[in-house]
Amino acid sequence: MILSSFTVRLFPNLVAVGLSTGMIISMSGKKDFVIISTTIDNAANAGRLAEKIVQSRLAACVQYMPIQSIYRWKGNVEKAKEYLLLSKTKASVSDKLTAFIRKNHSYELPEIIISPVTGGLEKYLSWIATETKSGKLKSK
Repeated sequence: MILSSFTVRLFPNLVAVGLSTGMIISMSGKKDFVIISTTIDNAANAGRLAEKIVQSRLAACVQYMPIQSIYRWKGNVEKAKEYLLLSKTKASVSDKLTAFIRKNHSYELPEIIISPVTGGLEKYLSWIATETKSGKLKSK
């Protein structure tokens, strides 16, 4: 396990607990888990998409929250109220979840960003692994 001096200075107690119990952080270098983010136009669509993802067992948990986006689209700067969805899943399922989001998303070009999870509470990560299966693709 390699910890930066920055991490040790910022979170000395967290790192100490993690190192002594092995239950707070897991930094094995494996990228077994990811968080996949996407945005969507309103709360109703966010809730529907989140529920479909979890029901399909493509993620153990999906959180969604309102955000304000400013972006460039087709030569113009746009502003929009959107909802950000964060799906916690296994890295091995990310291709299926990406395809599922594309198939069930209303945007022409949906944001789909995959971020590796480099550590976390071991029991929580185990829960993600248990609740996330290969999943079946459902259409709209």
